[in-house]
Amino acid sequence: MRITAYKYQATGNDFIILDNRDGSVTLTEDQIKYLCHRRFGIGADGLMLLNKSKKHSFSMIYYNADGKEGSMCGNGGRSLVTFAAHKGIKKFDFEAMDGLHYAELVSYTSSACVVKLGMTDVNEVKEYSPKSYQLNTGSPHLVIFVENVKDYDVLEQGKLWRYHPHFPEGTNVNFVQGSWGRFNIPKFEEGQDQKITVRTYERGVEDETYSCGTGVTASAIALHKLLTRNKFSYSKVDIKIPQTVRNIIETKGGELEVEFTYTGEDNYRDIKLTGPATYVFSCVIDC
Repeated sequence: MRITAYKYQATGNDFIILDNRDGSVTLTEDQIKYLCHRRFGIGADGLMLLNKSKKHSFSMIYYNADGKEGSMCGNGGRSLVTFAAHKGIKKFDFEAMDGLHYAELVSYTSSACVVKLGMTDVNEVKEYSPKSYQLNTGSPHLVIFVENVKDYDVLEQGKLWRYHPHFPEGTNVNFVQGSWGRFNIPKFEEGQDQKITVRTYERGVEDETYSCGTGVTASAIALHKLLTRNKFSYSKVDIKIPQTVRNIIETKGGELEVEFTYTGEDNYRDIKLTGPATYVFSCVIDC
């Protein structure tokens, strides 16, 4: 079987995309793993199928680089929307593992788009420790705030937490640094954009990736949780509800924006992930 494969990347998170709207593509776990291999295949953090949907514009099937079907991938979603736009699709409501998503094009060219992707609501943020939080943004994440993320051993520490007994199904791990010192965590200031740097160890890739869409989303929400607590007692700070928050996140692969509306307790709504996605190349493969 000969298939046209398309390579896309979103802030360095790279993917193989196959147009499967006719339902003809059938790949085994080993074949997907081979195609994603950076020495023997095309090389990618994951593989996606653009499938037909009866009710919506299309559906998204995502596989990790280990060949196993994965949970939601935010950067993958933005890449798939860009691919769909390049294929002539005009409306971007699509089904994924975690439910229905909506997206819009902020900008469009024949090689790249900036996509604003709607993410699933978050209803629970668990405080794992005073500076680490556990939540699900379509994929499970642990967010840990550290002092010097640039020199942090993400591979070693990420692997340790990814396989920790507390997470029997595994978790993605994000290491986050803000612009404050260890004992100078600021209180939340409404209307003020927060800027953080995030590095992520991804489950399924089993390595650090250049960026992770669901990871930066989780990090932005965890940051809000951290900043709306008193910096000494960690008691909750009085804030207006509902409240719209915007974050600028720096990753190895570039800058992303996360915005959301906080409606009280651990409820986060209207979550949007915005950033670029770029066509890299296409090729024909034999499977």
